[in-house]
Amino acid sequence: MTTKEMVYAALFAALISVFALIPPIPLGFIPVPITVQTLGVMIAGGFLGKKVGGIALLLFLVLVAIGLPVLPGGRAGLSVLVGPTGGYLLSWPIAAFCIGYATEKVWSRLKLWKMILINIVFGVLLINLIGAPFMAWVTNTSVWAGLVGGVAFLPGDCIKAVIAAIIIWQLKAISPIEVKANQ
Repeated sequence: MTTKEMVYAALFAALISVFALIPPIPLGFIPVPITVQTLGVMIAGGFLGKKVGGIALLLFLVLVAIGLPVLPGGRAGLSVLVGPTGGYLLSWPIAAFCIGYATEKVWSRLKLWKMILINIVFGVLLINLIGAPFMAWVTNTSVWAGLVGGVAFLPGDCIKAVIAAIIIWQLKAISPIEVKANQ
């Protein structure tokens, strides 16, 4: 890993941490709040690519695990990673990697609609398909109830997927993926 890639990973871990300053929206029927941080996950994967995007989110999880207050409400620690939100958080490096992988595959012919589709499939659906069953398991409810409760995230997450795609599209010329593609 180059120094430049390490800096990008650290910067995006910091960016996602800054998104924690935007207050979460608690839902009364599910123990997981709506946050803006998934926007950062999608941007990291689409802008940085699979390797650096995934590493950026792994670094973010390390920050959570060691107790730095990088989640909304200042939450942190290993207890968060094994609580109801743990599945969602643990899915973030996987989602960033998959978004980055898919983006790299279509980079030379990337269109805005493709980026939106990639973000919806890997940034919205994948995160919810990993996070909701984990939440159901931790809260001792049925997986079906977890998935149904997770539906509350879909409208906001789809909006974040579009916003992330637009940001990635606008920054395409300076993306590290572009540099790799030209080498």
